[in-house]
Amino acid sequence: MSDSPTERALQLLALLARAAEPMSARAMAEALELPLSTAYRHLQVLKKWDWVQEHARTGLYEPGPMSVQLAHGFDQHSWLMQAARPELEALSARTGESAGLLCYLHGHIVCLDLVESQHALRCSFVKGVARSTVRGASAKALLAHLPEALVQPLLAEALAESGSLAADDSVASFMNGLQQIRERGYAVSEHEVDQGVWGVSAPVLLPRAQLIATVSLMAPSQRAGKHITEWIQQTCLAADRIRQRLLHR
Repeated sequence: MSDSPTERALQLLALLARAAEPMSARAMAEALELPLSTAYRHLQVLKKWDWVQEHARTGLYEPGPMSVQLAHGFDQHSWLMQAARPELEALSARTGESAGLLCYLHGHIVCLDLVESQHALRCSFVKGVARSTVRGASAKALLAHLPEALVQPLLAEALAESGSLAADDSVASFMNGLQQIRERGYAVSEHEVDQGVWGVSAPVLLPRAQLIATVSLMAPSQRAGKHITEWIQQTCLAADRIRQRLLHR
């Protein structure tokens, strides 16, 4: 048994997740060979953060609201990735470049899936990794379809933390750029996140402009030059085909 308090809490949560029914603190303590007082202490923290909940009448513990939300998010992203994977593979095969599926989650741009090119490409996006950023085609394609109340703090944070945005990249001009992205249906960037990398990103939107994710194609600038128009079109078509798959699942 690890002495790490974090691992003990996670072991309790994992035990409860695998259980077929609610469990008592004593049963969980015995299963994990923990002192009952230790189990109670960790359960109180998990309960405070809504990962577990205690039944008012029986005193038994079961997964809480946060656990349910996590499960819902997993299910949502699972059917999304099932719909997206064939289109990412086809887009990568047609262009010979790297194709990714990204989403916005709690202030981060998260790479859900990535089909990598056989060519060498120095790219910051890695499957499963979250990036807090307002730069690059992927981020801007997502931010363009988020409420302004979410976008403004992200931009302010980026300005405060890095100071890397140029003077003319004011909040007003940035928001104007997002409007242009909404109007044309895709975002492009070059050298913004990774030097020498060109990218295009098209959002996957369900009815009523519900943002699900964005499809991104990334390539070295020197290879992208003569293919830009074609690759923008291919990326937008891939995003639309994913949308159609989701609507008819």
